[in-house]
Amino acid sequence: MGACTVAKIVHETCLVIWEELVNEFMPVPTKEHWEKVSVDYNDKWGFPNCIGSIDGKHCQIKCPKNSGSSHFNYLKYFSLVLQGVADADKKFIIIDVGARGKQSDGGTFASSKLCNLISNNNLNVPPEKHLPGTNIKVPYVLIGDEAYPLKPYLMRPFPSRVLNPAREYFNERLSRARKCIECTFGILRAKWRLLGKDIEVSPKKAVVIIKCMCLLHNIIREKDGNSDVDYCNVMIDQRNNWENEGMDHPARGANSLQRAKEIRNVYVDYFLNNP
Repeated sequence: MGACTVAKIVHETCLVIWEELVNEFMPVPTKEHWEKVSVDYNDKWGFPNCIGSIDGKHCQIKCPKNSGSSHFNYLKYFSLVLQGVADADKKFIIIDVGARGKQSDGGTFASSKLCNLISNNNLNVPPEKHLPGTNIKVPYVLIGDEAYPLKPYLMRPFPSRVLNPAREYFNERLSRARKCIECTFGILRAKWRLLGKDIEVSPKKAVVIIKCMCLLHNIIREKDGNSDVDYCNVMIDQRNNWENEGMDHPARGANSLQRAKEIRNVYVDYFLNNP
């Protein structure tokens, strides 16, 4: 078969896989789904009321026609951004694909549909809940790194310039739980080697391929669990990185809401009393 025929088959197959299986393996989260994710994060990673860890990954593409520098990222290659939210079992809950590589993680989040839905309370997130063993209510939250803004529904680390032992411990607890999304991206890249080089199609077709890979990742995690070879290798590498990684991060100019600061301080006190 000719190259154009094969390219058409690959694109159509990826599209069909996404359309037919997304509702089964990456459905729109319900209230019950968020609550289960929160229980898993608390049981496995010690971070209560957490409904997912969020981060962005640059997926390398060939330079789109007439795009200028809009897709050229700080890593010095052209890319589309895959923004994902992962559960405690390293599966994608929500993905947003297609932002231009020039955008930061915070900028990608601010312009995403996810940000719009969660900030307007349209994502089926349950109401505030007591922290375990206390009478203090806090909202369910996502957790991200220092590239993300501090919001009542999104916790990020304290910047290094304001650290004390209590805040540093909060950063450690957040970083430990946030590794779920980094491991998810690591497993995805290890299995789908296309992510290690240019995806040589148009940005529109690349978005479909990336979405398909994320969905297949969830299917494999569902079927194989922790026995998958790529999962085991990535987890070994991540453990080595955890031992050598500092937990304090520089600030990137986020404007924090007072309510978000109050919620983060509640977590600081809670972690001190529940090591």
